[in-house]
Amino acid sequence: MSRKAMNVMLEGLAPTADRALGFSVSARNVRGQMVRLDTALNAVLAAHAYPAPLARLLAEALTVTALLGATLRQDEGQLTLQAQSKGGAIDLMVCDYRAGAVRGYLSFDSTAEIAEGLSLQQLFGDGHLAITLDQTAASERYQGIVPLEGHSIAEAIEGYFANSEQLPTLIRVGVAGSSETGWIAGGLLVQHLARRELGGERLDAVELHPDWQHVMTLAATTTDAELTDPTLTEEGLLWRLFHEEEVRIVDGATPGRGCRCNLAHIRGVLESFPEAERADMRGDDGRISVDCKFCSRVFAIEA
Repeated sequence: MSRKAMNVMLEGLAPTADRALGFSVSARNVRGQMVRLDTALNAVLAAHAYPAPLARLLAEALTVTALLGATLRQDEGQLTLQAQSKGGAIDLMVCDYRAGAVRGYLSFDSTAEIAEGLSLQQLFGDGHLAITLDQTAASERYQGIVPLEGHSIAEAIEGYFANSEQLPTLIRVGVAGSSETGWIAGGLLVQHLARRELGGERLDAVELHPDWQHVMTLAATTTDAELTDPTLTEEGLLWRLFHEEEVRIVDGATPGRGCRCNLAHIRGVLESFPEAERADMRGDDGRISVDCKFCSRVFAIEA
């Protein structure tokens, strides 16, 4: 987008809550995503009474999940992040994305001392993070394993893309607020693509290619305050970062809370079990209780 066109567009824009925006800087062979989570984030976090440091961690994980999920086409299935702990205060953390819908859940040792600023290793022990892509249309599943190293989920994912995918990637995530005032989170993902993906000659996936170094330097100046500023539009932030570049933007699927539990689906799953197993599941009232951890609801099913 030209500088004049961007100025005209910005004059007519007002910030919105939950939003995803894709962009590309073709001359630099870069693509990116921006995500802001507000109403959807608070709906997910309100399902459980998380200590503030864990609510912040889950908010970051949800934002990263939304950023990665937004790179998919809407008909390309579901992306899941699942962190499993081994000897840490957190037992399990899982987030997923499908067509804009995000959900997440975190279980932890309520007797553990949870403080701000703990590293991933302190929280998860010798755990790992699995990135799973279920391409439902093609019945394909892809999974990558990420070491839980560093102080943030974003940092761990950056390392995965650099080391396993040879895809130079920068991720910035900001989280602000509290359970009393409400939470807001914003994220920026920027990736340097091989030129053959944009129709040109092949580039080596070198982290410090001049084009990538230029864009990475600009993107790295993004602050948490900018990402979580409710008065700053995504276009406004892109303008701050890349106003000297030709930037193309496209709206993505609006993020929303996406717990997919419903009576019909749960009943169908239960009916797939043999009658003898269902009998063992039934309570004194003859119903089977199913607890959805994502939305903290219990369904009593006659099956």
